[in-house]
Amino acid sequence: MNSNINRLVSIAGKETRTIIGLMSGTSLDGLDVALCQVSDSGLQTKLELKQFCTVAYNDTFKTQVKEIFSKRNIDLEQLCLLNEHIGLTHASMINDCLKRWNVTSADIDLIASHGQTIYHAPSSLHKQKGFTNATLQIGDADHIAVNTGIITISDFRQKHIAAGGEGAPLAVYGDHILFGTTGEARILLNIGGISNLTYLPANRDFAKVTCSDIGPGNTLMDAFVQKHFPGKHFDKNAEIATTGSCNNSLLQALKENSFFDTTLPKTTGPELFNLQYIETALKKSGTEKLPVQDILHSLTKFTADSITDIVKKYWADKTDLKIYCSGGGMHNPLLMQYISQQLPGTFISTTRELGIDPDAKEAVLFAILANESICGNPELFSSANKNTPAVCMGKISFFS
Repeated sequence: MNSNINRLVSIAGKETRTIIGLMSGTSLDGLDVALCQVSDSGLQTKLELKQFCTVAYNDTFKTQVKEIFSKRNIDLEQLCLLNEHIGLTHASMINDCLKRWNVTSADIDLIASHGQTIYHAPSSLHKQKGFTNATLQIGDADHIAVNTGIITISDFRQKHIAAGGEGAPLAVYGDHILFGTTGEARILLNIGGISNLTYLPANRDFAKVTCSDIGPGNTLMDAFVQKHFPGKHFDKNAEIATTGSCNNSLLQALKENSFFDTTLPKTTGPELFNLQYIETALKKSGTEKLPVQDILHSLTKFTADSITDIVKKYWADKTDLKIYCSGGGMHNPLLMQYISQQLPGTFISTTRELGIDPDAKEAVLFAILANESICGNPELFSSANKNTPAVCMGKISFFS
């Protein structure tokens, strides 16, 4: 038997596995690196987050990725080169983290790499006959494995699509495993570039779980800030938006898109919610001459409304509902203020209440997916509710 297969069998048989979860989102802030200890699998999974850091991307790296990110027409050579380059960059960042944590590669069983999403194309968005859902994440995992000396599992979204899903959001699997409980209905709300949520019923019945993208998170706000405030990547502490006010005409124009009329679950991305989306809404509402502060405030309110409208539409009857937040948007005080105001009486906190650093949550969830790939049983998800195929995901890259 190939020694790599023996190694994999040995890892699967361990009582506790040490797994590094990686996440690089559409915001391009940096690479989230979560060092996790994971035991068992499925609903018996226990996870402890041992270390976490976000390694910032430099401006050159961000510029290179943005040249091909979420664009229909790109330089194919640049795409080819960046697939390798991102893998090598992530490997270097992992090695730096291990040195900082005084951990060796031999101490790590697996790396779970999400990769860098370049384009997300569900059929509801591309609308091309003869083509199904599609998505593309780059940052080759063979380069990560070889340059770290650690078995790497990657490209999780392709299996989801192959089995009939849309490739996103994948949080439902880890949310159900880690955060599902009896006696409390929960929403796990992640406000990244795109906002998504997982509803977990109080009886832990997977057939009643809902996971969906719900609209823009930070992507419109960040893109607008980067265009109008050179040198700034986002509106830190909502310092710009709070100097403006919400324009209702613009807000209504922003909401006029068929995406918001589509029932859950659904997926989307910056392919829809981008600067052109803002420009279209400004023209439609005749608000092109609004102060930039008012536009940014309106974008913040738009994100808040996109979230709370869904919660009120689908779970207004859940008086005991608790919401646990994660993602960069939870650090925006104006956004969180609007969400709280529009859901009066609803308990709103972060996943820290549940024992997981909310900034690390997405990286942790990919560590869970890697653990399920090696040790799990997809029958855990056999109720197969819409957009949640019962599969274990990820491709395996050996380092030798």
